Amino acid sequence: MTQTIETPTTGTATTAGARAHAREQHGKTADTMRFVPAASAPEHLLAGMPDAGIPSWAESLAFGRYTTMALARGTRVRLTDSAGDACVHTLLYRAGALHERLNIADTVKVPWQAYPGTGHPLLSDSGRLMATIVADTSGRHDALTGATTLAGNTAKYGAGTVHSASPAARELLTLGALKNGLGPRDVAPSLALFKGTTVDPAGSITSTGSAGPGAAVELLLQMDAVLVLANTAHPLDPRPDFTGTAVDITAWHAPQDLDALETGHLVGPLAPEHLQALRNTEHDLAARSAR
Repeated sequence: MTQTIETPTTGTATTAGARAHAREQHGKTADTMRFVPAASAPEHLLAGMPDAGIPSWAESLAFGRYTTMALARGTRVRLTDSAGDACVHTLLYRAGALHERLNIADTVKVPWQAYPGTGHPLLSDSGRLMATIVADTSGRHDALTGATTLAGNTAKYGAGTVHSASPAARELLTLGALKNGLGPRDVAPSLALFKGTTVDPAGSITSTGSAGPGAAVELLLQMDAVLVLANTAHPLDPRPDFTGTAVDITAWHAPQDLDALETGHLVGPLAPEHLQALRNTEHDLAARSAR
């Protein structure tokens, strides 16, 4: 959230003055913030939602900041790189069973695809489908390089702590994990959205940057999940300065899309690996509900 500094109209030297000043802030907005209720968000955040859709999350996440949210199965999450220079490091955990989480190695290996895009499954470490990328106008994502670190950012930018001018993704993701009762050991390799990479025949990984302003990606959650997002630099960003822009986040409940995905009417017929992961999830949910 953007920090806004302004001169208070009332003195804050006393408790009464501090309270009055705090109450003056009620209803004010900033360029980057979470909107509560989500339906109160600016029109550009809610544009493109189904006419009958009710937003469950609306936020503009500043560059160098993190956020986290627990969302229900069947939620559709749209992230938009409005200004074209966001990099969103993404982790997912199963709500109510946080030991199960996004496994990037399987997310690349099982569907035989190193470059995530529309139709790509996001798999847990238990072989279950956590989410599917159901729309993507960016095509610039990275499932190979991981997140920036304190040591790496300190060497490149001079600092990497969460409160510095160049916070590392792993440090920010750790804060998000802590907010959900997890810790540093639970911060596994993440998926980076809006900053792509390519691998040459010799195995070298090269940054391909962003797709430009307005690119968007949408995830459909197959299970109740906790998302932890950090919008900060990519490890292979070639620029010497720590720079980037905000990402817009909107989520709404779309349970009908779960059936459309399984029947092939949302992103086309699912590959066998994707379909098996989906069935693993559905079998587990049915078993849990029968207990």
